[in-house]
Amino acid sequence: MASAVLQSTELTESQFGEIRALVKNTCGISLGDEKMQLVKARLNKRLRKLSLADYDEYINFLRRDRTGNELTAMLDAISTNLTSFFREADHFDYLEQGILKRKIAEAANEKSPKRLRVWSAGCSSGEEPYSIAIVACSSVPNLKSWDAAVLATDLSTRMLERATNGVYSAERVKTVNPQLRSRYFECIQTRPDRLYRVNNTLRSFVHFSRLNLMGDWPMRGPFDVIFCRNVMIYFDKATQTRLVERFWELLAPRGTLFIGHSESLTSLKHRFKYVQPTVYEKAA
Repeated sequence: MASAVLQSTELTESQFGEIRALVKNTCGISLGDEKMQLVKARLNKRLRKLSLADYDEYINFLRRDRTGNELTAMLDAISTNLTSFFREADHFDYLEQGILKRKIAEAANEKSPKRLRVWSAGCSSGEEPYSIAIVACSSVPNLKSWDAAVLATDLSTRMLERATNGVYSAERVKTVNPQLRSRYFECIQTRPDRLYRVNNTLRSFVHFSRLNLMGDWPMRGPFDVIFCRNVMIYFDKATQTRLVERFWELLAPRGTLFIGHSESLTSLKHRFKYVQPTVYEKAA
């Protein structure tokens, strides 16, 4: 069984190949050769925690683990989670000035019900879906009378726990407008460091759930908006194409897809209409 002492942390190309294939088959993430040292550094902690001697033992442990808990822990360990409130701010401007203004006008003219569905796919520690909720709450009159919800999903249970807690340092919330910060956050600690918690108004609109984008999607939609930003950069072209098609199917007519500023659909076959860089719309 497992050795009590970690004797070797070397990761061979063959072992990396097995881990890389497992990650790709499970969640679609393609780990290039340049990620080998990063994987080794991050998984060393898992070997120590499990008292495993080397990566052969770790791979065997993954294969024997019927619960799937270690696979989840491994994916958590190798995931890169970089996010912030109102990151890529032009997207939130477009959400407010374009999408929500149109939805408000349609609802006022009784052309459509007061319904809003937004999906934050790859929500990390929650800054993105809470930013979406802030924009909706501050720009849609009497949003509580709407059938409105933000679905926030991520593969990482560790990130989802942070997101659900909704507690952030002063450094993390500094990108939030002070007026909005005072309206939607409460200071819960001042010493030694100031901490802020998302208030119940925002929490009532945001629903967190674990989801593997490569697996089944239990939600039916349709969604008015999907944010999937800086996620597809980890997938190969074939996986990106399949994912974009699934997004298209789940969006309502005139639904909008936001992708990251380091991403593009230019090289993919898709049915979206280009609106502006990183913003795409499903035709009505």
